[in-house]
This record gives sequence, structure tokens and C-alpha cells, in this order.
Amino acid sequence: MVFLHEGLGSISQWRSFPKELCSRLGCGALVYSRCGYGKSDAWTAPRTTEFMHHEALTVLPRLVDMFELRRPIIVGHSDGASIALIYAGSRAGDPYAMILEAPHVFVEDVTVNRIAELRDQYRTGDLRTRLARHHGTNVDALFQYWTEVWLRPEFRAWNIEEYLPNVTCPTLIIQGKQDEYGTERQVNTLVAALGGRCESILLERCGHSPHLDQRATVEDLMVRFVRGLE
Repeated sequence: MVFLHEGLGSISQWRSFPKELCSRLGCGALVYSRCGYGKSDAWTAPRTTEFMHHEALTVLPRLVDMFELRRPIIVGHSDGASIALIYAGSRAGDPYAMILEAPHVFVEDVTVNRIAELRDQYRTGDLRTRLARHHGTNVDALFQYWTEVWLRPEFRAWNIEEYLPNVTCPTLIIQGKQDEYGTERQVNTLVAALGGRCESILLERCGHSPHLDQRATVEDLMVRFVRGLE
């Protein structure tokens, strides 16, 4: 299983979830922080609105080849879920299956508004301190680059629906009903495009991070899904 973290995530922000999930399934895990995140090398080049495409079309295929992984199961959260969709839908890779938490297929007002709120909290609250525990010296550049791209007016046109018809692997979609970064429109769009190739679950009392907000339930759902592939 290959784990792709969220837009402000890292290895450590998954906590022990990958280890415990893969222990139950008896499989290995590749968990990594993308460039500029966690303890990875700092990001030095300007970010473009295609940053998720770069990860899906260039970085992820190289990592899969480097670790000699054959048809991994991709577990993607938020931006990581979008990267997974581009990876599979572009045919840059051929995952055996995908598990997507809170995926973004297009940009919604709720997402932009929430990120604008985060930018203000970073300046005035303790958000920077909390993120610095995971990202260290990368924290300021990471936060600036990520929020700046998402809040660009031209990023409102970002949309990856063109990749969905070519996503052929079994896919599990999990989203919280109280997700502060996206609505059920994201899930509905995926279900309409993927049809019988996907299963979607909306969780009550759950926000943007189902594997943290409803950990036991989400772990059970993922285990059931993967075992059902056999």
C-alpha cells in the first residue's frame, strides 16, 4: 500500500494508521513526505497550479519503479487522493485498487474559504507551531506555497474530471459529512464517472480526516474493502 498525504500533511501526520492497517492486512506500506513536506528536502522552485499533476505524472511513477512495486493499492487523502486519481486516470501507473479520503476533483467555494481562514490562523494563532512539529524548517515555505496556489484566482478552474473515465481499478471513497474542505458534490461526481468500479461511504460526525476522526470505523472499512478484492 502506498500512502499519499494531504495538502499540509507528512509521514508523521498519518500517526500509526498505516502501520496498524497494513498489519491487519499482512502487507507492506510505503509512506513518504513529498518534497517540501515533513523532513524531506525543502521545495525551492515556485509552485504552479499543476503541482498535483507533477506528483502524479512524474514523482509517484518514479517512486513506484524505485521500490519495484507492482500494482500497489494507493491510499490517498485530500490532495493525495487527487494525485492518486490523476496517476490512475492518466495511466501513468496501474494501481490494483485505490482508497480515497476526501478527494478533490474540482475547486469549491468551501475549500477556498477554509484555506483563507487557515492563512489567517497561521498569522495570528498557534497553527504554525502545530505544523512546525511535523515540518520543521520547511513549515513557512510549505504553508506559503500551498495556500498561495489554492487561493490563486486561476486555480478556481482546476479540474481533473477528464481523468476519471480511465480510472478502471476498484475504488473506495470515504468522506465525512462535516468535511470543512469539500462537499458531497466531489463524491457524487466520482460515483457518476466511475459507476460500478467504486464504492462510496459518507460518515457522520466526521470532518476532513476520516482516518483520524473515525479511526476504528475507517480502518474496518478499508480492511473489508481490501479483503474483498481477493
